[in-house]
Amino acid sequence: MSFGRPPTIGDTFKLTPPQRGSFPLDHDGECKEVMKAYLKCLKENASNNGKCRALSKDYLECRMSNNLMERDDFHNLGLGNIGPGGATTTTPSSNPLAYAGAATTNTQTPSSSSTATPRGSLR
Repeated sequence: MSFGRPPTIGDTFKLTPPQRGSFPLDHDGECKEVMKAYLKCLKENASNNGKCRALSKDYLECRMSNNLMERDDFHNLGLGNIGPGGATTTTPSSNPLAYAGAATTNTQTPSSSSTATPRGSLR
């Protein structure tokens, strides 16, 4: 690439699609009211999106219902624990096994945690 000439697209830029694919914009404003309610909630809560998760779920549901995005399970979108009416069904403090590290819990019983047998020796 030399200075003074426009870059050639094929040589310098590598285009990659978004992870979840592309989706159309809401040109007709089908989900505009839900979006405004979510943005108002963010403003009232100093951008603390945890307090606005139910509205976020409503907005994504609106987009999926109007074919503005591909339908997906809310667990995949990080909103699986938001129940009807916005009630959170589990929290990090009440269910620590629902988060990373749950598979690494120790399941040994006190009787099975005795000293290990060295390799090659029989008991």
